[in-house]
This record gives sequence, structure tokens and C-alpha cells, in this order.
Amino acid sequence: MFNFDAIIDRRGTNSYKWNIEDGELPMWVADMDFRTAPAIQEAIQKRAAHGIFGYSYVPSAWNEAICGWWQRRHHFSIAPEWLIFCTGVVPAISSTVRKLTTPGENVLIQTPVYNIFFNCIINNGRRILESPLTLTEQGYAMDFADLEAKLSDPQTTLMLLCNPQNPGGTQWDRETLQRVGELCARHHVLVLSDEIHCDIAEPGSEYVPFASVSEICRDNSITCLAPTKAFNIAGLASAAVSVPNATLRHKVWRALNTDEVAEPNAFAIDAAIAAFTQGDAWLDELCAYVAENKRLVREFIGRELPMIKVVPGKATYLCWLDCRALPNSDKLAKHLRTMTGLYVSDGAQYGASGTGFLRLNVACPRSMVQDGLERLKKGVQTPA
Repeated sequence: MFNFDAIIDRRGTNSYKWNIEDGELPMWVADMDFRTAPAIQEAIQKRAAHGIFGYSYVPSAWNEAICGWWQRRHHFSIAPEWLIFCTGVVPAISSTVRKLTTPGENVLIQTPVYNIFFNCIINNGRRILESPLTLTEQGYAMDFADLEAKLSDPQTTLMLLCNPQNPGGTQWDRETLQRVGELCARHHVLVLSDEIHCDIAEPGSEYVPFASVSEICRDNSITCLAPTKAFNIAGLASAAVSVPNATLRHKVWRALNTDEVAEPNAFAIDAAIAAFTQGDAWLDELCAYVAENKRLVREFIGRELPMIKVVPGKATYLCWLDCRALPNSDKLAKHLRTMTGLYVSDGAQYGASGTGFLRLNVACPRSMVQDGLERLKKGVQTPA
């Protein structure tokens, strides 16, 4: 029904991803090379046709759209009053770090993890405390002994949870999240759960919202949500922060308003409502298409580049490639771009435990994925 095979030229559109040299293929930053859902395009076109783009407010239809989506798609009842509009998940994280921790305190992250987490902590004068994840044959797992030891430090006051996990694609199960919630509550550590990638999942797999697991998880957490990753509308600056605990919600509301990141642009609300009320069919087809792209990556690498291991992960449109068996794997990303034009993300930017890995974005037409894999093979087989 939807054509995800179409090649769309994004050059000349001020695309951050495609700000590259001729002949290069960008498969790095997490946006997609697909047009967004038709319902969203129509909502934006209708709003643009009005011709007046003054200040906007957040209508109740926005809250209702998000609540309906999470109930319908994820079997979790979000109360409308829990939701606060924000211009993005990253601004929400930074504001929360500033408002709910003090300089010099520890903010715990589980590495390898989304690189901007590091910036949100360091730029606000807080200390990064890493609890490295354990890589298994099934994907990443949490090291609970290390996690509890670091949560028990009185200087640790906030944990940034990535659910699902970026870059590894792990969908944390209910039991794992429950243990995290209990440990954090026991040691008086607040949980901020970044769940922006939750809607990109292999068909049949399950994302579990952290706040849905238990009353403990619900009342001691802040969750960042957005339509931007799933529907490829990051440039519209539209996100939500869900805070069930009323006292905590007031603090987050004050943080977002103090930092002036709680007011929508003229298109942010209409696009989000369209996504969460009319986007189901498009997203279902997208997830199936991405799953096939990931299968292509696994099969190609298994056949042509068996020294590279694809880390199992059922979430996100990202493939996390373990290249540590290759010589000079820590320099591989730069080598690939220089030798073949393939632009992927160097795993080291996600923490020291990501050294020797690559992050490959396969949210693009299948022909581009095939091109990227051929470039990867050429680069690996060409000495530096």
C-alpha cells in the first residue's frame, strides 16, 4: 500500500543527514529516508494552507491522541493530565537534569547508549556514572550487581533509561524493568525513561512502557515520548513528557517552562495528532519493511562478512555491528567513509564499551541498504 522502495532525493533540503560529499551514502544519524505517513502530510498541508502561523496552544485532542495510541498499541492507560508538551526528547532530558539534580551529582547511564545522553549530563555540570551492559548471544542484558552498587552511591540521584535500547535495539522485558524500578526506588534514584524508539519494532515483538510495570515504576519515573522517530518528523519538534506523579509533574512542568521548551510551533500539534490517530496502517507496513531490511543485513553479513556479528535486537531501525574481530576496528568507521563513502556511526561515541562497533541505520529503501552492505564489504576487504 505504501511505497518504501522509492528513492527520494533529500539533497538541497537542508537535511542534516544528507549534508555529505558527492558519492557518499549516509547511514548514520537516526532519521529515515521515507516520506512520512500521508495523513501527516495532509494535516501539515491543511495547516499550511491556512497561511497564518501565530502562537499555538496545546489542545486536549493532543492528549487524547497520545492516550489512545498507547492504549491501542501498547495496552497502557496514560491519563491525559500526565502529559506535558515539549519541543523534543533531548530538551526534556536536559531540563530534567537541570531541575531535578544538582551540580556534581551522578546521573547513571547504561552503556553503550545514545551519545546525546553524555552531553545532557556533562553540559549541565553533573557527573556521568556508567553501568556497562553485558553483551550476550541474545543481545544486551543488565548487570544488576554493578547497577545496584552504583545506584546505592548517595551521590547518584537520577538514572537515564533507554527503553528500547539505542544503539543495541534491545526491548527490555517486564521483569528487567521491574528490577530496575525496585532498585531505583530503594536507593532514592529517579528514573527518566527515553522511549522515543518504542514504536519501531519487529512485528510480533513487544515494547513494555517502564511506567506500566508497577506502581513503583509509575510513581518514580518520567517518560519521554514522541512521534518523531516512528513517523520521521523530527524536524517538526514535537514530543511529550509523561509524569504520573503529580508532585514530580509540577517540577518537570516548571523545568520545561523555565527553559522555554514547552510551546509548540504551528505544525507540531497537528502532525502529532494525525500520527497518533491515523498512522497505524502506515507504521505497521514500515515496521515490516524495516524488519526485512534488518534480515537482509543479517543474512548478507553472515554470508559475506562472518567476522562481523550483528547484535540481536528487535527494536529500532538501527543495526549494531560487532566488528571487534577485525583489525583496527576502532578506526573502521573513518576507513569506510574514506574508502567507500559509506557513512556510519562509530560505536565509540556511545561509550567506551562501544569501541569496535558500528551503528548502521537501515531506515531507507532496500536498494540503498544493499548498496551500503556492498560498500561495507569493500571497505572491510580493502586494507587501510
